[in-house]
Amino acid sequence: MNTIISAANWRYATKKFDATKKISDQDFATLKEAIRLTASSFGLQPYKILIIENPELRAQLQPAAWGQSQIVDASHLIVFANITNFDEKEIEAYFKNLTETRGIPMESVQGYADFMKSKVLPLPLETRKNWTAKQAYIALGNLLNAAAELKIDATPIEGFDPAQFNEILGLDKLGLNATVVAAIGYRHDDDATQYYAKVRKSNEELFINL
Repeated sequence: MNTIISAANWRYATKKFDATKKISDQDFATLKEAIRLTASSFGLQPYKILIIENPELRAQLQPAAWGQSQIVDASHLIVFANITNFDEKEIEAYFKNLTETRGIPMESVQGYADFMKSKVLPLPLETRKNWTAKQAYIALGNLLNAAAELKIDATPIEGFDPAQFNEILGLDKLGLNATVVAAIGYRHDDDATQYYAKVRKSNEELFINL
């Protein structure tokens, strides 16, 4: 079986993590790089990734995540936070990085920069917030796939109160909003969910050929 499909079949949303097992520094560095290399609209990466290591902070977050044990038991907790007011300075920072990375003058890409600004900046604030949140989900998907390849369990979590997360983590002051959370680590032997058959729509039901 194709290793990608094999990994996808192996993974599931882990309900109970083994709190005694930790992801190695090397594997976690790989997961971070997978997130960093994720595709995004215009390559802008309009989000920040918070790695919550402090156990006391994770304990504070647990009640705001419906009391889910994964918040405190997983090896690592990651919060994907979208930029709430993506504006001109973010685009200019992207082009500064681009020109320095590729060793080219700004003049050679000014037209592209102006085009990008013309498409992004006129959008209403709420539309821009929704757009940046959607981009964060792409990064989450890349994390899930990379973790499965490494046989590291991952649970995407939408069951939390973003406002409470924002307050606890001070995200409002940073112009960020908690979009989605991922708990990663290793499944507990007692997690019965790992033995459930995977339930997905059939090809005929899911795909439409036109």
